[in-house]
Amino acid sequence: MPRFLASLLLLCLTLNAHADSYITRLLNKPVPGGVAVVDLGSAAQAPKASYQGKPVLVVKEQNNWLAIVGVPLTVKPGAQSISSGGRTLGFTVGSKKYPEQRITLKNTQQVNPDQDNLKRIERELAEQIAAYRTFSPNTPSNLLLDKPVNGPLSSKFGVRRYFNGEERNPHSGLDFAVPAGTPIKTPAAGKVILIGNYFFNGNTVFVDHGQGFISMFCHMSKIDVKVGQQLARGAVVGKVGATGRATGPHMHWNVSLNDARVDPAIFIGAFQP
Repeated sequence: MPRFLASLLLLCLTLNAHADSYITRLLNKPVPGGVAVVDLGSAAQAPKASYQGKPVLVVKEQNNWLAIVGVPLTVKPGAQSISSGGRTLGFTVGSKKYPEQRITLKNTQQVNPDQDNLKRIERELAEQIAAYRTFSPNTPSNLLLDKPVNGPLSSKFGVRRYFNGEERNPHSGLDFAVPAGTPIKTPAAGKVILIGNYFFNGNTVFVDHGQGFISMFCHMSKIDVKVGQQLARGAVVGKVGATGRATGPHMHWNVSLNDARVDPAIFIGAFQP
């Protein structure tokens, strides 16, 4: 084979491998509440990338760098882009329709809080936003997440929720129907960055898995960790409860990338054979 054709074939194979990488095939679900995998090319040092002004998780696969971008539920379908090293790299967000869920709460304060509770909610929201925006330099050991509990799902991610007939924010995580007192385990190694007892979320724990890859667990009956504690995969963070805005015991789990809540199901078992 002539040298030119051989070189061209090698280039095509290399580009195709990058475009259809293992991580891309498993994680690339660019819809609102999903994940976009953007090829950053090869480089000696890890490149930096940002989306909507926020830093993005970057991982290496073989000799190639990939940006793992969380797509907010509020993003409209269409063209989007990230910035990296002075370049603008585009990706397309598709459409996805999420179902509705209607919930009746006896405590009307959990639907329309009074002024005192609104002030509390505002303070607590600022704390939690800061936790979601944590961006540590540590790269996650891998992108596989284990289920924090074993049990059936009672509510999926992205569900449009109506409390006492009034529309509120979409469901930003997964709910597991498990008994009160069930141990909750961290889905991957990480560092505890925030704990609190919040108006809506009740007893809550945030774990940083690295580079803006964050897990949040709430409505817990008990918290068994402290801020700053380093956790191995599978470490118990607390126990299932019904604190905060909850109709009964269950485990709520959020996953966030670059301050965008994304569907945890994308990462559950993604890299298992």
